[in-house]
Amino acid sequence: MLALGLLLNFAGIGLFCWLIFTLAAYALPFFVGLYVFMLALHSGAGVLGAPILGIAAGGMTLAIGQIAFAMTRSVIIRAIIAGLFAVPATLAGYQVVFAMSQIGVPSSVWREIFACISAVFIGGTAWTRLTIFTESRPLDADGATGSDPRLALTAAAHKQ
Repeated sequence: MLALGLLLNFAGIGLFCWLIFTLAAYALPFFVGLYVFMLALHSGAGVLGAPILGIAAGGMTLAIGQIAFAMTRSVIIRAIIAGLFAVPATLAGYQVVFAMSQIGVPSSVWREIFACISAVFIGGTAWTRLTIFTESRPLDADGATGSDPRLALTAAAHKQ
């Protein structure tokens, strides 16, 4: 029975860590949606209208951020957009790991160390998840990407 409990605890902690890293990129849209929800609820939108506005604001934030990141070619603007998504994920990761480490880590110094290291990893994960689906090289006039001569040759061969 003890082995089953240890196995289930290990699986639960692993699932929780996977969930944190998977949802890290959605921290900014979640916070925007939550803010709009609370603003709408306190301004009189009601119990039905406030969640609809919050979900719409969070979805629009995610869509606008990903489209703006994919459409721009400036590295500086891409870094700013990725930073806007990574900073809330870093703060949320710090808070989650700090709160969860109070269960098993008695030293406050080690809790801070674990929380800081985890915040860096979770922020990096959010940064990577945003940048993973974008093309890193701009398109040339003939449709080939970058300066790879093999792609230009195959594109020229298909035009003939």
